[in-house]
Amino acid sequence: MRTPVKSTLDQGVAHVRLVCRDALHVMKTHGPNQIQFWFIALAIGIAAGGAAVLFRLGISVLQSSVYGTDDFLKLHSFAADLAWYHVLAVPICGGLVVGLILHRFTDDGRVRSVADVIEGAALASGRVEVRRGLASAVASLITLSTGGSSGREGPVVHLAAVLSTIVCRWIKANGITGRDLLGCAVAAAVSASFNAPIAGALFALEVILRHFAVHAFAPIVIASAVGTVINRLVFGDVAEFVLPVQNALGFYVELPAFLLLGLVCGLVAVVLMKSIFWADDLANFGQSILRLPRYLRPAVAGALLGGLAIWFPHIIGVGYETTTAALTGSLLLHEAIVFVAIKVLAVAITIGGRMGGGVFSPSLMIGALTGLAYGLIATSVFPNVSGEGSLYALAGMGAVAAAVLGAPISTTLIVFELTGDWQTGLAVMVAVSLSTALASRLVDRSFFLTQLERRGVHLAAGPQAYLLATIPVVTHLRDAPEEACWALVQQGLYLDRIATLEQAMPLFDRSGEAFLPVLSLGGEADTPELLGALYQVDALRAMNRALSDTAAEEHS
Repeated sequence: MRTPVKSTLDQGVAHVRLVCRDALHVMKTHGPNQIQFWFIALAIGIAAGGAAVLFRLGISVLQSSVYGTDDFLKLHSFAADLAWYHVLAVPICGGLVVGLILHRFTDDGRVRSVADVIEGAALASGRVEVRRGLASAVASLITLSTGGSSGREGPVVHLAAVLSTIVCRWIKANGITGRDLLGCAVAAAVSASFNAPIAGALFALEVILRHFAVHAFAPIVIASAVGTVINRLVFGDVAEFVLPVQNALGFYVELPAFLLLGLVCGLVAVVLMKSIFWADDLANFGQSILRLPRYLRPAVAGALLGGLAIWFPHIIGVGYETTTAALTGSLLLHEAIVFVAIKVLAVAITIGGRMGGGVFSPSLMIGALTGLAYGLIATSVFPNVSGEGSLYALAGMGAVAAAVLGAPISTTLIVFELTGDWQTGLAVMVAVSLSTALASRLVDRSFFLTQLERRGVHLAAGPQAYLLATIPVVTHLRDAPEEACWALVQQGLYLDRIATLEQAMPLFDRSGEAFLPVLSLGGEADTPELLGALYQVDALRAMNRALSDTAAEEHS
């Protein structure tokens, strides 16, 4: 016979199961409430942080397998002693595998990265492509392990966004919730990848969401902290780059030199970004002229990288060893200058060749080398009033990276967290501010936003530009005199049913009409069908509502 206590316990368990099942049904049907959101955000932070750590460990394991070294921090020194054909063959084979993966799982052979996450946050309610994103993560893992000269932050950020997207689809999250969860995932991934909790949170807000709304700040910070805990459980609480001495700065005398360094780094960042775009355009042209299958494009890029690596193994992978050498002042002036040029070329080949990876780690290396070269010149010209050359390397590292990412706040903080040196903040901030100000005038604000602009996605101009592309004209149709509609069609003043307000508003401005007919266009032999008309007043009302909702989210 069952005891009363056991019977009561069984009833309690059954009740809890029923409540959990009902709560799950409500969450999947109507979206999460505030309490559920916090638990989901925490879970996404754990998942994204774990994925970032696994990605980093995967690079180390695969890199050790193909190059035969257990210390990826000393990869280029080890590769310098390998046979030339080994150094050449590894990136070719890696590029071929990458090309086959992208050819099979993407429709354009392009690796998804940070720019796609920014686009997803702005235009897709915090969602990104899942299948193509997973393929891109695998491709980037292989690229970074087989000699590709790029960084791991791009793949890690997009992989985190994929995890967030899966959860958002499952719980049917609305736009605000989707973007907030996306920010949590990105923050955790960046923090876990670089052991930088402050910068991880601010990167998600500054670069991905592009606002600092209070409602998003707390969960993103918590997710970022979770990512850092995961990193430290695996790798320990150590800085990515260790500086041997404490830098000193004579602020009043030497500060103008850091102002000039910021301008120099801004120009170097622009050269890096434009080199990548030129390489992409040149590769597109060559691919079309030679009729090269797209799956061979990364292999060709790998051959070029392998040829460079025979003479300059410093370009292989993320470049920790060379970056550390620059930060510690262990390089000569001519070495720093040559390595900057070679690294820019290698990054352009890697990303232009569609091998995958990010631009943050390469920009850190290029910035550190630029700063060191500048510092060596400055300290030789003014030896009595200048500090250490390595201090300029630290400032240059932040200045180039900030200009490339278009993120002066988070980049300044991530430089501090990567090095553990908080005493030279003023020098870094001055260089970062000027480099970002200059570079943003010469490109569309950042590397990522310029990438999107080249694809016709206009996010750099702000919500008033890109929100129009999110509003379909068919959702705001009304009846209009049919005869007047066909008269406008004869004049070429009409809209396709798949058009958005991005196409409609310029047409209203040019025509001065009060409404535009909307047609369903079939094939050439099919007769167009009149669906209705879009009135300018309705279009303006929809645009105003979208801007109002965006402003409310950003200030909530």
